[in-house]
Amino acid sequence: MIIENFSSEKRENKLNQLSAEFVVAGGGIAGVCAAITAARKGVKTILIQDRPVLGGNASSEVRLWVLGATSHMGNNNRWSREGGVMDEILIENLYKNREGNAVIFDTILLDKVMQEENITLMLNTAVSAVQKADEKSIEAVWAFNSQNSTHYKIDAPLFCDATGDGLVAFQAGAPFRIGAEAKEEFGELFAPDEAYGHLLGHSMYFYSKKTDEPVKYKAPSYALKEIEKIPRFRVIRKEHKGCNFWWFEYGGRRDTIHETEEIKYELWKVIYGVWDYIKNSGNFEDVDNMTLEWVGNVPGKRESRRFEGLYMMKQQDVIGQTEFEDAVAHGGWALDLHPADGVYSELSGCTQWHSKGVYHIPYRSFVSKGIDNLLLAGRIISASHVAFGSTRVMATCGVGAQAVGMAAAVCKELGVQPADLMEVTNLKKLQNELNLTGQSIPNIPIRPESNLLTQARVTASSALTLSTIPFDGKWKKLNVSSAQLLPFEANTAYAFKVQVNASEKTTLEVQLRKSHNDKNYSPEVILESQVIEVGAGEQTVDFKFESSVADQQYAFVTFMANPALEIKCSEKRITGVLSVFNGENDKVSNKGKQTPPQGIGVDEFEFWIPERRPEGENIAMEISPAIEAFDVSNIGNGFVRPWGTANAWVADLSDTKPTLKMEWDSEQPLSEIRLFLDTDYDHALESVQFGHPEEVIPFCLQNYTIKDLNGQVLFQQSDNYQTINAFKFEEGFSTKGLLIETEHPSSDVPAAIFEVVCL
Repeated sequence: MIIENFSSEKRENKLNQLSAEFVVAGGGIAGVCAAITAARKGVKTILIQDRPVLGGNASSEVRLWVLGATSHMGNNNRWSREGGVMDEILIENLYKNREGNAVIFDTILLDKVMQEENITLMLNTAVSAVQKADEKSIEAVWAFNSQNSTHYKIDAPLFCDATGDGLVAFQAGAPFRIGAEAKEEFGELFAPDEAYGHLLGHSMYFYSKKTDEPVKYKAPSYALKEIEKIPRFRVIRKEHKGCNFWWFEYGGRRDTIHETEEIKYELWKVIYGVWDYIKNSGNFEDVDNMTLEWVGNVPGKRESRRFEGLYMMKQQDVIGQTEFEDAVAHGGWALDLHPADGVYSELSGCTQWHSKGVYHIPYRSFVSKGIDNLLLAGRIISASHVAFGSTRVMATCGVGAQAVGMAAAVCKELGVQPADLMEVTNLKKLQNELNLTGQSIPNIPIRPESNLLTQARVTASSALTLSTIPFDGKWKKLNVSSAQLLPFEANTAYAFKVQVNASEKTTLEVQLRKSHNDKNYSPEVILESQVIEVGAGEQTVDFKFESSVADQQYAFVTFMANPALEIKCSEKRITGVLSVFNGENDKVSNKGKQTPPQGIGVDEFEFWIPERRPEGENIAMEISPAIEAFDVSNIGNGFVRPWGTANAWVADLSDTKPTLKMEWDSEQPLSEIRLFLDTDYDHALESVQFGHPEEVIPFCLQNYTIKDLNGQVLFQQSDNYQTINAFKFEEGFSTKGLLIETEHPSSDVPAAIFEVVCL
């Protein structure tokens, strides 16, 4: 029993003083990825999160799906899903939660963090103050946990602000911006003529469900009564829920930091008013048994402060795909800006303009300008308002934060500050350490000197030569133009045979297309076009293109729309091979073609997008000469996904025991072997709400054995579903070679490996 008598002195809450090597403030997707990345490199990390769950906008408190460069598979960014920890989390979520339950996703994130022995996690703990060592560096942050009534003083040599509003950077005195830059500042043609302070607002979501009995609904007094005040009210549907109402947005003309509570009340007003409209207006059928299941209590924030770094990204970097020497991450979401009036605006809920491919994000945009030991992560990184429209989305924030976490590790190892990593040798180390963990920085491969495998002779029991995509699938109606995306060899003229079924005598128009940029997938260049007469009924059609691509790159064997025709497809799925169609995806403002107004600095081009599985079969065809882009020589080239070519060793399906063999001239000491496998970087893997057709990606190598050259089993893997598999050898292990014996994932999918790294 504890009894304390009256005290005339003020009592103080408990104070704990903690020390770490790296402090990450903010436990959204960015903070989680930064903390895990640093911790896995041996950095003692404290992760501070002011909410009871991790994930920020991705958590069950808000329930927005994680998305990035794949853009719901609605743009031309093929195989662009973010790698590393971000990919690992999404793949884990697919395996355990393919239905997209936001509560389960909370557990995925928490589990990942709690497995890291170098992370101290502090939930329900809000950073309240910053203590500076001098004018340009932070000594400690102060925080308070309302659940345990404890204050914390946390010191470290390095800090990361991933709080969304930049709470640490703001208090530390780092320079920042709020609002939109004028067009003249950076020459951004999509920017306004004059700078303004309007922002993207907050959103809140709700879930509804159908019950077995009628449920009445009486709206609270504060619910919006005049639904007509929402100009888009006619698009409201009873079956919509969650992020279907992303456009329930408000606050763009208010202070999105200090007035966030007032913004929340307005959004509640809208949500409960809309539900009253659905239930009681009489404009909706079959709603008697429907009830509200969940309404958000925390708004999903989009925009507040953006902090200045050593470089500020701009529109031209996104649309023009600027290549940076200090690239450490990539983006690919559209320039996505929203009207300041949000739900009450007469304008479209958003304006999205896509680039033709993914773009680099430079390291300098994560390094604070003014505070020497502060790194920036998440939506607050150094970008103009226009560029922020793309860099702000969560998977992009996550992959950028991985660069921040790795930068902290390299800074610790070298004993330097974040800005010092711009020195060429340090920068290359940072980039390579990231790529070794799956970052897959565009156009920057794993350095060969860091992979002992590049000194070995690598052979395989077989390699796919793509002469036939078998004619064993469905018929696909050519209501829209469709294409087979194939990794062509340079200066090679290919001939094809396809099967079509015509409802009448008609013509088949075939085209050979490619992208201007040999690493893009926007087929704006028509190399050759042929029109072939076909009779009614099923038949084989032969054609040959005299044109070819000058460099090794993906090309589109294109079949133009003709509703009188069907084309035969295939059940076979092959790593680095994909069918696409000139289709629409209204979730990302894709109407089949991007046609921007003149003078806004955005390209006009067509969208050629895939279909989600179980659809999206390859187009069946015979190919001559066979495409030989799947050879074992891809192992060791440093790329871990399709980029210009397939970059994978793919076995022949007829090979009953596909095997890789690695031999060195002398014994090599090995500490670890990493396999980079195919979990279909083209699949968007939205974290919640969408749901996905399988829990294991069908391309993924699930069962294999690693042996030495004497046949001794070193490691055995079964039922794998993750992208990167790492195995550590016992200390002092050395060998002259390794065997990797694999199994095909299925009878329709050959075994494939992108990369093997030996350390």
